Amino acid sequence: MSLREFLSDRLGQIVLQLSCAALTALFLLATGTQPGIIIILLAVVLTVLGTVLIVGFLRQRSRLRELEAVMAGLDQTYLFTECVPPPRNPYERRLFDLTRRAGRDMVGEVSDARAAQREYREYVERWVHEIKTPITAARLICRNLEGDTRRRLTFELGQVEAHVERALFYARAESPERDCVIRQTRLNEIVTQAVENHRTLLIQNNVRLETEGLDCCVYTDGKWAAFILGQLLQNAARYRGESPVVFISARPLGKQVQLTVRDNGIGIPAHELPRVLDRGFTGSNGRSRNGSTGMGLYLCKKLAGFLDLDLRLTSEEGEGTTVLLTFPAKENLTKM
Repeated sequence: MSLREFLSDRLGQIVLQLSCAALTALFLLATGTQPGIIIILLAVVLTVLGTVLIVGFLRQRSRLRELEAVMAGLDQTYLFTECVPPPRNPYERRLFDLTRRAGRDMVGEVSDARAAQREYREYVERWVHEIKTPITAARLICRNLEGDTRRRLTFELGQVEAHVERALFYARAESPERDCVIRQTRLNEIVTQAVENHRTLLIQNNVRLETEGLDCCVYTDGKWAAFILGQLLQNAARYRGESPVVFISARPLGKQVQLTVRDNGIGIPAHELPRVLDRGFTGSNGRSRNGSTGMGLYLCKKLAGFLDLDLRLTSEEGEGTTVLLTFPAKENLTKM
């Protein structure tokens, strides 16, 4: 708090006190008191008032700095009301008591909300694992079918699995530290796993893959990185052009490794590029081809942030889309 703010807050009180002093001086002058005595009395009164104001300002500023220091030293600032120094007067005591009661109610609400969120996440994770059983059974049944029916049903089951997997990772993204394990992983194994997970979708859409320079190691969670790459492959298949091709390559950038995923699909309009990583954004392509949830690239961005992956996307409408994933060097990781 500055002196100017302090005086502004007490402007009414100061004006009242000065007015009273002036009226008192006029009264004394009217009753025949010598002007010299009145001047001395006014000087004494103004000195006392000024001293009271300065002392009050210094005490209040010191108190605020003390409270700010307590706040700055807390990792969980909502516990401030439980850690403040003892109140110095009845007003502070009452104010702190009200603030403490409000803070406790807030902490209780936050705890309840976190518990509900945790229970929901655990339910989703259990549901995902349970739903995989009937999906696997349906795939086995498909083997007894023939022709176009088998292909179509296998394709739809693949879509169901993709949505289920997305739901699982969305739930885990709220507390990624519970499931994520960063270790040295071969990049070609990550790419192979992502392709295998979406093999049916790629085959159904006649998507051809070309790879280069994947025989290197990166530091990441292989399962999470394969999920991110899988979302990119899904988008390449969904928004394909004629003779679709996905080119996946890697190159070293010092101690980092940059993975490039480039397709020759329909691309993204320039005015939509700044929003494609936003949650729920489907864009004109998603609306025209249906089935888009706007969650795939959002999850990629969120998971990449936790993995310390630098994700950048460029696109040109009618030409295709390029995604750059830069894996961090081991010494730059914050979650090893």
